[in-house]
Amino acid sequence: MSDTRVHTIAVCGPEAGHGSALRHLAGPDTTVVATGRELCRALAARPARQDTAVVPMTLGRDPELAADAARAVRALPPEGLRDAPVAVAEPFGDAGHLVGWLRAAASTAPAEAALLLTAPGGDPYQDAELYRIAHLVRRYGRHRLVECALLGGDPDPAEGLRRCVLLGARQVAVLSASFRPPDPPPAPARTTVLDAGPLLGPAALAAVLAARATAAVRRRRAGGGDGLAAALAAAEGHGPAHGHDHGPGGHHHDHPHHHVHVHPSPLTAARSHL
Repeated sequence: MSDTRVHTIAVCGPEAGHGSALRHLAGPDTTVVATGRELCRALAARPARQDTAVVPMTLGRDPELAADAARAVRALPPEGLRDAPVAVAEPFGDAGHLVGWLRAAASTAPAEAALLLTAPGGDPYQDAELYRIAHLVRRYGRHRLVECALLGGDPDPAEGLRRCVLLGARQVAVLSASFRPPDPPPAPARTTVLDAGPLLGPAALAAVLAARATAAVRRRRAGGGDGLAAALAAAEGHGPAHGHDHGPGGHHHDHPHHHVHVHPSPLTAARSHL
């Protein structure tokens, strides 16, 4: 391979507005696309004699995005992969990263404020995952009230804010639990609504993206595989047929449970897993 640079394709789903929230990351060696046809076109146009890494831009709520990326790579003609190899990277973040980054962002909000986490609505399991994230942010943070709101879903940000107010909050800090901006709703009377800003700044986004892409290419060159198998398996265990039996006969598990590793310090969380 004559070119040691890595061409990165950041493939986006709803968490990144299908790419609109991350267009600023695009550059000579980085392409930001939505899954589907945009991804297929970007793969077909990838540079020759250079490694390409496809990074699924999810924060852990959309495991199907990684599987979609792997299927697109698997469909590429094998002869083209010899001159322009492609690896699928680990997702940009997982639940542990998201909890840590949210805690770091929340450290700028007054301790007495309620936190309202906003993210695009998804399927019932993706929405439930956001509530689990909120519980962990509250459990390991200093804010006693943490609520959720779904962009394009129920409860929407206005309803989430109303719930915070009904629970006694006079200050509500709106935090994005996705790549999209938080977009705080109008403040009701006698309530202050704070915009806590993006989950990660541009420099941090670029650093994590580069780290994921570099790790994927390094793994492929070392003989560790192209990442397709792991990406295809990412969506297994997500959704209704995921090995749980919640019927009247009992509670049955067919798969191991993965536990979130949460960093106790927001400073540690902000630096972790690059």
